Amino acid sequence: MTMRDKPNDLLLLAGKVLSIFMQAAMAIGALALVVATVALLFYRETLIAEYAQEVGDPTAIFPVFSLIGVMLIGLGIVAGMFVFFGTLRRIIGTVGEGDPFQPENAQRLSLMAWLMLGVQLLLIPATALGIKLAQFADELEDVDFTIDDGFDLTGILIVVILFILARVFKHGAAMREDLEGTV
Repeated sequence: MTMRDKPNDLLLLAGKVLSIFMQAAMAIGALALVVATVALLFYRETLIAEYAQEVGDPTAIFPVFSLIGVMLIGLGIVAGMFVFFGTLRRIIGTVGEGDPFQPENAQRLSLMAWLMLGVQLLLIPATALGIKLAQFADELEDVDFTIDDGFDLTGILIVVILFILARVFKHGAAMREDLEGTV
């Protein structure tokens, strides 16, 4: 192992550790969202009654289904990102083996791009539901609720970069196969 290889090995190790950490975080997030959604369904009537009492209007209805919708969309996002980081870890593994230009990696990069695009699209209804929830939160006294818009230029840029990298890897794998066929 040369000195030049050591930083790459540390970088690959850091990438693997980070992708494993992020997958664990996504799994914990998914579990939390599932538990919260189930709890919200079981305690829906209690929440509605407490909300009506808080705002002083017995006809006020807490937006349970909007909140459940946001959590289910969040679950979809977290699940997509779990797959994203697992796919990234497999790509890092092939780089560590010294053979990154495989047709599988082109497919993996394409999958990662589609997953990121799905996340970006899921942010749109999440934002709409979040705005609806923010309107209800404004009626409560000690609640500060803000929401950003669902458009993320960085996320769109990542999608484009991943699709381009998928093509680069597909072309690189094809060139390698052609080269191996001529030798």
